[in-house]
This record gives sequence, C-alpha cells and structure tokens, in this order.
Amino acid sequence: MPHEKLSLEQIVRCAVGVLDADGLGGLNLRRLGVELGVAPSALYWHVRNKDDLVVLAGDYVWNEVDLPDADRLGWRAATVGLAGGIRDMLARHFWLVTAMSTHVIYGPGKARVDDHSLGIYESAGFSAVQADQAAATVLMFVIGAAHGDAAERAWNARLRRSGADQADELRSTIDQIAAVAQEFPRLRTRQLPTAAITAEQDPFMTGLNAVLSGLEVELLNENARPPTA
Repeated sequence: MPHEKLSLEQIVRCAVGVLDADGLGGLNLRRLGVELGVAPSALYWHVRNKDDLVVLAGDYVWNEVDLPDADRLGWRAATVGLAGGIRDMLARHFWLVTAMSTHVIYGPGKARVDDHSLGIYESAGFSAVQADQAAATVLMFVIGAAHGDAAERAWNARLRRSGADQADELRSTIDQIAAVAQEFPRLRTRQLPTAAITAEQDPFMTGLNAVLSGLEVELLNENARPPTA
C-alpha cells in the first residue's frame, strides 16, 4: 500500500489492535508495517515514532466513551454512567493506564470526555472551580480502580510475548501470594472461598458512590453559605 493511500486513522486503528493484544511492549513500527502490508518507512510519513503513535492511539480510544445526558438522568446518574463508560474503555484497552503514566495522552477524544464531564457538574450547580475538582477526583478514582485489571492483563501480555506457560505462571503466582498471606492473620482468613460479588457489593460502585456523596455534601455546604458582602 503506497504511503499516500495509507491514512493516519488506519495506522492508529491498527496500533490499537496490536496494543490490545500485546500491550505497549508489543508495539513497534516494524510490526505495524507487517500488519498493514507496507514498509515501515511508509509509516514515517504519518508518525514520527512509537511514542507519537501511543499518544494518538491513547486519545483515539477515548472516543468510545458514551456521554450520558445529565439533563435527562440527573448529575449523579450521569456521572455514574460516564465513570462506568471510562472504566469499561480502560478494561478493553488495558495498556492505556500504563501509557497515561509515561505519555501525555490528550487530543480531541480525551477533550471531548473532559468537556462533557465538566458540563455534568456545572449542571448540578458546581462552580467552575468545584467542577474542575470534582471531575479530577472522579477520574482519578476510576483510573485507580482500573489499575488492578490493567496490571493483570499487562502481565498476561508479557507472558505471551515471552512464550511462558500462562497457566503454570498463574498457579505459581497464586501459590506465592497464598504463602505470603499465611503469615498475616487477617489475610489468612480471607483466603476462604467467597460467594460471587453482587452489584451492591461491587467495590467500584461502593467507592464511586462514596466519592459522589462527598461531592454532594460539598455542593450543599457551598450553597448553604451566606453570600459575601
């Protein structure tokens, strides 16, 4: 495929596919060239290097997040919907959590979500400063909640690249964790089999509701303050 017929979006979409399969360690321009059927040099007409490609791919997947209507749902339900959408997107693209710690991921896709998030809080009566703080707080919570799943999938991707037996590695790791936990009384009792977690017990929703309740209290307190002279 000549470089002039190869679009940047084609390259970015292909990069997302590679990243989803093998993580950041599996992405390079040579592999993309093979996937796209072009010489790696053809890619340099569109991107400078792998880091540029990671930034473009990272912003591209933010377009997958749906934007809930706060006027129809109310600000809390809209926030829960947006937070859940971001969480689901991060679960599909586990590499993005790591990429956001090493690259500045920002473009139209991320900005679209940020702008809508601020609009949700402003619709509830948060000031511009409060909306900024609320949006940052909720996003930090969602990214933190997504980290565990992302780390596990990144570990599996690394094992695939190395050719290790994933089942054996998993058993060995679980045995090591169990052995360490045996030395600590509270952890030891929590190794017993547990029932499936219900929606009400979901740590993500428990934490998110706690965060939103705290923000709601701040909003109520701010509105209750008498105006300054």
